[in-house]
Amino acid sequence: MDIRPVTVSSTDAKFRQLVRVGELSLDADEPKDLGGDDAGLAPHELVLAGLGACTSMTLRMYADRKGWPLSAVRVVLGAERGTPFTITRRIELEGPLDAEQRQRLLEIANKCPVHKTLTGAIAIESELAENP
Repeated sequence: MDIRPVTVSSTDAKFRQLVRVGELSLDADEPKDLGGDDAGLAPHELVLAGLGACTSMTLRMYADRKGWPLSAVRVVLGAERGTPFTITRRIELEGPLDAEQRQRLLEIANKCPVHKTLTGAIAIESELAENP
């Protein structure tokens, strides 16, 4: 599975960034208490959003494949800076699931692709582009 390229461009505002993926776009910014305008998600919030979305999608896909009565998923995430950086994830499952199904869905949540990326080895290769 290929991941579409993400382009992030600065704006005239101090920290505000324009994030583009194909035809989609959103703003990223820092909160006011960190000097931003609070005009978009902060960088760590974008990471949490990715993990939450992936978790919910993975659980939906698994439950549908099993024919389980999962009617809705809600994932609430938080984080604490420090060593280690700690992400908390509370998964709310709606529907008449039994205890075994609920436990299995928790195990599956830990196997979503973004969870595996964040907890696995990551390599970031950076390079400077030529001046336009």
